[in-house]
Amino acid sequence: MKTWLKILIGLFLLGIIAGVLGYVFVYNKPHRDFAAAKPEFNLTAAELYDAFINDPEGSNEKYSGKIIQIEGNLDNCEESGELVILVFTFDDGAFGPEGVRCTVLPEANEKAHSIHIGDFIKIKGLCTGFTGDVIMDKCSIVE
Repeated sequence: MKTWLKILIGLFLLGIIAGVLGYVFVYNKPHRDFAAAKPEFNLTAAELYDAFINDPEGSNEKYSGKIIQIEGNLDNCEESGELVILVFTFDDGAFGPEGVRCTVLPEANEKAHSIHIGDFIKIKGLCTGFTGDVIMDKCSIVE
């Protein structure tokens, strides 16, 4: 057998092994249960928004990537396809109302639909940062 063919077959087998290992250890690893996770911070939605407005870098370092529980009176509920986004509004920005936007986990959509504008609610989710709004993802409704 020619040398170049042996190298080509060896590279092909290495690619298959790398693909299988990638699937087993990366793609197939267990996902974090955000609904059951214990929050690292409990604060009002207004306190979270004010923290990012007054000190964006410090708040980004303190809150981003953390599970946070916030509470407050709901100002809006937006839907886009299967996504439900609960909104706490605190300011008028150049591109519209600004505040805290919470994207709800799909399994919490039904509970989110039962909430009315103005209701006092507690939401727990992953803070992903500030883009004019404080963005929270993978949210579940606590009360």
